[in-house]
Amino acid sequence: MTQLTDIRRVRGHRPRLLDLFCCQGGAGKGYADAGFDVTGVDKDPQPRYPYRFVQADAIAFVLAHGAAFDFIHASPPCQHDSDCQRIQNNAHPDLIAPTRTALETTGRPWVMENVRGAVAKLHAPVMLCGPMFGLDTYRHRFFETGGGFRLDQPQHPAHLVPQAKMGRPVPPGHYGQFVGNFSGVDLARHVLGVPWMNRDGIRECIPPAYTHFIGRAALTQLAPARLGVAA
Repeated sequence: MTQLTDIRRVRGHRPRLLDLFCCQGGAGKGYADAGFDVTGVDKDPQPRYPYRFVQADAIAFVLAHGAAFDFIHASPPCQHDSDCQRIQNNAHPDLIAPTRTALETTGRPWVMENVRGAVAKLHAPVMLCGPMFGLDTYRHRFFETGGGFRLDQPQHPAHLVPQAKMGRPVPPGHYGQFVGNFSGVDLARHVLGVPWMNRDGIRECIPPAYTHFIGRAALTQLAPARLGVAA
């Protein structure tokens, strides 16, 4: 059985966060703002990633180095379970189960994120939505937790504001979806809180507000009672 592990809070140092399948760093930004020292890993170059970056296979990296980090976030590619890819009949690997297996070997607390289409494969996920954090977009994302970390489900506000059609410009009084070949990159950057991203990053990113919420919960729940205690 996985034991609850303390996040190391040595005075003058930030706990270490491993951001797997990091893309352009939406998740990483939220964790950094919450108080973590972030390292991102992705198989593709990510020149826009705003923190320390390692180009590597994410699963191989976490198997080799995951135990050296205090908290791990993983966002295995969602294309296998996304509505857009089903419509286009594109084939993509399903990495949710292999990622979970790798995370469980580390002995560290972790969270794994994906889209609505993957919910049946996630274990008791918590759903986060833009209006929970004052964002003018719905963008549901689902988060499975493990390694001793638990996340409470926030109250889900009713969807009272109409949403622009997928990939379309955002009419006045609507929320944007910001998926596909959407227009309005500057608006999306502002709404999602990702001013450094291009269109490709915005399409799939986690709004940093989501992982700031998760990161603060992790620091509160898993931190030792006093600074200077190592795991």
